[in-house]
Amino acid sequence: MEKVTKLASERPVVIFSKSSCCMCHTIKTLFYEFGVNPAVYELDEIPRGRELEQALLRLGCSPSVPVVYIGGEFVGGANEVMSLHLNRSLIPMLRRAGALWV
Repeated sequence: MEKVTKLASERPVVIFSKSSCCMCHTIKTLFYEFGVNPAVYELDEIPRGRELEQALLRLGCSPSVPVVYIGGEFVGGANEVMSLHLNRSLIPMLRRAGALWV
């Protein structure tokens, strides 16, 4: 879990993902469309990705991907990110974290 926290705090937006996950693709695309350049960790492609996935599950992330951190803070998965977007809270959150300048 320490590794997840460390990775999550290194950039304004961090996404834990799997390359074969359609919801992960959707969330990454949403951020890219905003002009955000998130750090993306594809758990099925990186060394020790399975360990990170297990740590995310222990943190209460279910399903284990996608998992989004903004400003070092846990935001949640696809449902939470889309809810923030639909209620117009996501962009202000990204601005506060320094992920967007416009």
